[in-house]
Amino acid sequence: MSGAERTQFTWAARLLHWVMAAMVLSMLFIGVAMVASLGRYHTLVSIHRPLGIAVLGLVVVRFVVRRIGPLPPFLATMSAREQRIATWTEHALYALMFALPLVGWAMLSAARYPIVLHGWWHLPPILPHDAWLYAQLHELHELLAYLLFATFLVHIATVLFHILVKRDGLLRRMLPWRA
Repeated sequence: MSGAERTQFTWAARLLHWVMAAMVLSMLFIGVAMVASLGRYHTLVSIHRPLGIAVLGLVVVRFVVRRIGPLPPFLATMSAREQRIATWTEHALYALMFALPLVGWAMLSAARYPIVLHGWWHLPPILPHDAWLYAQLHELHELLAYLLFATFLVHIATVLFHILVKRDGLLRRMLPWRA
């Protein structure tokens, strides 16, 4: 945009946002289904592991895109408190989308479970085999998943509040098409 103030995130930021939203939501549902369904466990875990690594890679790309691209200003309808909460939530989402797959990779490494990305392509272990460490990381992975889900719900609730109550056009900033 030449002298006009940006009203939307960059196209790359918007694309990554929606792709990752679908991936993270899928990961959360697959994670719940893995715990609830022993019959489908192996199928679900074969999707969960590479998808988690894809999330890890994309969150790094997304963080870089976020840092180098110009950002639209906060809406005038957002108080300083709302702006702080939005910033905190964004930071929490980034941290959790980075930490959760990394902890999952570490957990599987400690258990000596391979992370098969596709066919013969496996990720190397990042920790030595250790059953106690695996158990601790498994608990941490589960806790982080709950935190991610809660943070995701806060994010969705906030967007819905802006759409349905404030009606201030917040969603237009992240729509995949030009608003």
